[in-house]
Amino acid sequence: MTKPSDHAAQCGAELIVKNLVAHGVTHVFGIPGAKVDRLFDALVDSPIETVVTRHEQNAAFIAGGLGRLTGKAGVAIATSGPGASNFVTGLATANSEGDPVLAIGGAVKLADRLKLTHQTMDTVSLFKPITKYSVEITNPLAISEVMANAFRFAESGRPGASFVSTPMDVLSMPADAPVLADRAVPKSGTAAAEAIAEAAKLLKNARRPVVLLGLLASRPDVAEAVRAFVATTGVPVVGTYQAAGAVSHELVDRFGGRVGLFRNQHGDQLLHEADVVVTVGYNPVEYDPWLWNVNDARKIINIDIVAAELDNAFVPVVELVGEIPPTVKALAKEAGKLARAPELEAILEGYKAARSGALRDARSTSNTAVHPLQIVRELEQIVTPDVTLCLDMGTFHIWLARYLLSFRARQVLISNGQQTMGVGLPWGIAASLVNPAQKVISISGDGGFMMSSMELETAVRLKCNLIHMVWIDQAYNMVEMQEKKKYGRGSGVDFGPIDFAMYAEACGAKGITVTSADGVGKALKAAMDIEGPVVIAVPVDYSQNHLLMKPLAQLGETSAAA
Repeated sequence: MTKPSDHAAQCGAELIVKNLVAHGVTHVFGIPGAKVDRLFDALVDSPIETVVTRHEQNAAFIAGGLGRLTGKAGVAIATSGPGASNFVTGLATANSEGDPVLAIGGAVKLADRLKLTHQTMDTVSLFKPITKYSVEITNPLAISEVMANAFRFAESGRPGASFVSTPMDVLSMPADAPVLADRAVPKSGTAAAEAIAEAAKLLKNARRPVVLLGLLASRPDVAEAVRAFVATTGVPVVGTYQAAGAVSHELVDRFGGRVGLFRNQHGDQLLHEADVVVTVGYNPVEYDPWLWNVNDARKIINIDIVAAELDNAFVPVVELVGEIPPTVKALAKEAGKLARAPELEAILEGYKAARSGALRDARSTSNTAVHPLQIVRELEQIVTPDVTLCLDMGTFHIWLARYLLSFRARQVLISNGQQTMGVGLPWGIAASLVNPAQKVISISGDGGFMMSSMELETAVRLKCNLIHMVWIDQAYNMVEMQEKKKYGRGSGVDFGPIDFAMYAEACGAKGITVTSADGVGKALKAAMDIEGPVVIAVPVDYSQNHLLMKPLAQLGETSAAA
């Protein structure tokens, strides 16, 4: 007598959950609804923790933060129609930032897909342009295949987002199929030996080589290899905003700062003077090549897990395609110690002097607001290697990206691909879940905070070990700054005040308002000793914002590199 299949009694929703468990998923984030409630019900009987969020966009943000910090896809779930469509910004952000995410969206019954019925929407087509993988499960036998491939697309190569649509009736159908989401993805190995040899020859013949680190360089395993490369070769290194933390404290003398947005940093000058630039894990979305590679005079060696997406200003002469850590280590061994160029050493010294001078001399012109660099000075005392920093989007993030150093891989989470507002607090929640014993500081402007501030209640419910700082100026300041430069005035940027300390208290968090630089330091120290979420509200003096766009005097339009 044959035994019944082990899979025969399970429905589609239960098979999806089994695939999530097999893949090591510990949390899912989202909001239920009638079209996807069978999946939420199946989660109750699993070891996975379901975190109910206050908005689906923030569920995707939290999942993206989890993906960036762990390398494993974070999972978000929403119901059909507007529930799933609210994922759009979160998935577009994750895809641009290289953060592995799997979003599961409910859908109407298969027979209703072409009808004008409640919450019908072609979400698969909606998500195709902004994800690596977007499909609908039309048969329960395909569930494990789709789930396994969704995870593979999200996590392999250059990570990004996957979307899976789950029709209501498929979730309830019998699903007699094995789990497939526990299969490891094969590694691609080191780049070709001949390409490494060619790149090493270019480096040995270079007079002014410079390394440009991209977002994948801040992955812990890549950062380790990068540090070995810089220590071996001695080359100057700069990074995009997303590469924060890739350079260790021991190598700070080789670090020329972060570049992004405006081409006026010492790091830009290093790239401008370089005759060979080695890009590691760099994606043009982080910082447009036409900004840093002005006249295309320098040769580019590109090291990445995938072939470069060519740009008129980004055409590598050598591409090292393969697993980045062993490839970087192999190139370091082949290239060896390289001579230091006096011109580049002078720029490195100039960067250090300019940064320390700006931090030392920063003073507010207001009696009730604080200069951005005064806040950076206070944060320097608090953001130790065991503190994770999650930044939202706004003028404040430029000040922090340029002046606040970090020396731990993935210690700082920054968005510079889609430049998405509202990510700071959700990413802070993700960081708290990954390392609950460590303090997390998330920072946003008052504009960006109100795009995801409802998740403060979620942070309270989860007892997140989180400090959220709000920089206040009652305007969409980054937009205003650029408008003033172009038109001499701002437009459409002003909004009214909110008492953020009271808002925090209403959500069950601790709220603190400060109006001086000394108050910032005291508030941060006090918040470090408080259990659970704390909101620190700081009025900021942005009168020096024009300096962020001021040209660097030494940076010309004609490269010295021949």
